[in-house]
Amino acid sequence: MNEVLKNKVVVITGGAGLLGTEFCKAVAANGGIAVVADRRIEDAERVVSEIQRAGGSAYAAELDITQKDSVSACIDGLHERFGRIDAVVNNAYPRNAHYGRKLEEVMYQDFCENVGMHVGGYFLVSQQFAAYFTKQGGGNIVNMSSIYGVVAPRFEVYEGTSMTMPVEYAVIKSGVLHLTRYFAKYLKGRGIRVNAISPGGILAGQPEPFLERYKQQCMSKGMLDKQDLTGTLVFLLSDASAYINGQNLTVDDGFSL
Repeated sequence: MNEVLKNKVVVITGGAGLLGTEFCKAVAANGGIAVVADRRIEDAERVVSEIQRAGGSAYAAELDITQKDSVSACIDGLHERFGRIDAVVNNAYPRNAHYGRKLEEVMYQDFCENVGMHVGGYFLVSQQFAAYFTKQGGGNIVNMSSIYGVVAPRFEVYEGTSMTMPVEYAVIKSGVLHLTRYFAKYLKGRGIRVNAISPGGILAGQPEPFLERYKQQCMSKGMLDKQDLTGTLVFLLSDASAYINGQNLTVDDGFSL
């Protein structure tokens, strides 16, 4: 086991999801204590069991990033258990049942709700953890953005499929990037780092025509496996990135070039 995150208490929101599970396993594999924070505590406990069976350290915490009381209770509970929190990864992906429609079909209320839950949730987590980190004397926030927070959508890769790039997603992920910069600058002098990761597309059973067109935009691999992001995350959580602050690291096999 690598010890680059030795004994660091790292909270991953949406920790039982597709990327969250992989992030939690990576934290534990590098000597950290992975806090699997998820709305579904049963799913969080399942991930904890997997990590513990592999010899890692993990802890399940119930968390709804859109509710201040839930965020506060999570922080208080973790402080009581561990005495400190070293980092939080804003990775949860809240959305309503109508998320993902094509532009013409998006209702105003759904647009506002989805943007509010996602960007608002990242704001709330960052705000509350920043207050805790300020009292503690330091901390680390990593926000998950996307290549579509960096570049305009490439709608041509979706042609011939039922897929699209939701307008809410573009607004959310670009907003996350500026939220990252805002918090990094605002928290100057408090020993708190705030950075973002912008992944390319992640393999999750997408149709072959899409995968082929997407790969044509990349340098070699095309769509990424979920494991392809863990090295960047571990780096940002580690002391090796001590003087990286307010930055966005893009991991996309060159798609955004």
